[in-house]
Amino acid sequence: MLNVYNILETIRMIQDECLDIRTITMGISLLDCIDTDIDKACEKVYNKIVSKAGNLVKTGQQIETEYGIPIVNKRISVTPIAILAAACPDSDTVKFAKTLQRAADTCGVNFIGGYSALVHKGFSAGDMALIKSIPEALDVTQNICSSVNIGSTKSGINMDAVKLMGQIVKEAAIKTADRDCIGPAKLVVFCNAVEDNPFMAGAFHGVGEPDCEIHVGVSGPGVVRAALTKYPDASINEIADIIKKTAFKITRMGQLVGARASELLGVPFGIVDLSLAPTPAIGDSVAHILEEMGLEMCGTHGTTACLAMLNDAVKKGGVMASSTVGGLSGAFIPVSEDAGMIDAAVAGVLSLEKLEAMTAVCSVGLDMIVVPGEITPETISAIIADEAAIGMVNSKTTAVRLIPAIGKKEGDTLEFGGLLGSGPVMPIRDKSPAKFINRGGRIPAPMQSLKN
Repeated sequence: MLNVYNILETIRMIQDECLDIRTITMGISLLDCIDTDIDKACEKVYNKIVSKAGNLVKTGQQIETEYGIPIVNKRISVTPIAILAAACPDSDTVKFAKTLQRAADTCGVNFIGGYSALVHKGFSAGDMALIKSIPEALDVTQNICSSVNIGSTKSGINMDAVKLMGQIVKEAAIKTADRDCIGPAKLVVFCNAVEDNPFMAGAFHGVGEPDCEIHVGVSGPGVVRAALTKYPDASINEIADIIKKTAFKITRMGQLVGARASELLGVPFGIVDLSLAPTPAIGDSVAHILEEMGLEMCGTHGTTACLAMLNDAVKKGGVMASSTVGGLSGAFIPVSEDAGMIDAAVAGVLSLEKLEAMTAVCSVGLDMIVVPGEITPETISAIIADEAAIGMVNSKTTAVRLIPAIGKKEGDTLEFGGLLGSGPVMPIRDKSPAKFINRGGRIPAPMQSLKN
């Protein structure tokens, strides 16, 4: 039962603490659009997306008005396009990307994800064609997001795919160098990718999902930080309880919005992803939560421990508020999208190595990190391999969204604008991992895979 206090508290969280629904994302299966004629397949893709998601933006706006809750993004995720490309591997795969862009324009959504391939154990017919087309696809479109899953706990790490993705990331940066290298900002390389993720750039609609469903991604770093400021002398146990109670409230709001969107759109409700997703806005930072716990600056010693507790408390609070928690669900640490992370990176306190350690205990991985433009494809591949190893061994989703800043060096900055923010160019090691990367093959699955 809502009372006056609950209503006023929610209003305050929205107005003063950056509380919002980060995204409602409609997942759409395109399996029934497969055709050996790519032009026919593209027309089927466009028609299905528009028929299913034509009212998505309007519905989101209606819910915003109805409940007074900001819904920042309205998005679409689709079946990995490599599956459709398998039926016509000799065709120009970029046609699918242009079709997705046309559908996104018609529906008015912020992003559409699913220009993706799943190659954790090897390449099938359409995978190579799609992966090689990614740089061009991201160059000629604005709202398309791409992802490639190169490893899993069950299969190990496909090092041939890791090597290839180092080249693809670098090429995507070069092709969009005139736009602050925006290409790789829309490209994620995964280990243990999930099928129901509503967050970009890694969202795709898995083959095990229904024909169409609606997912909700909540946010609220500012709300968590504001809650902690009220208890400056709290013990660690008390801080964990405060975070759990706050995550419960945030997730209940996501559950409410998801159920209403499902009702209005006439499609099943999928999941609530209760990840704390930051923005560059002041007061909406995961790094500032960690600093509120007692760190002078994010990245100093103790950061990984604080982040582990935050992530665990968010999940414990969230699962009590919804029976359909899924996606990634944790705390995101995208450097360019988090004001506190940006400050820590500029100050030299937050390093690539510290970020890698932090990814072992949170969602999702090395995210929105800008590196010098002279970085070699082999070094990009090695960073991907390191992060995938953390995910593989720990049975968790990890990812890399690395942005080579073409023509820029350590100390410079890339400006993306909007939710993508700005990123300081971070230093990397200058010793080459090329021999390791060029060996190829596959890192075998770990003992953790033998659970049957």
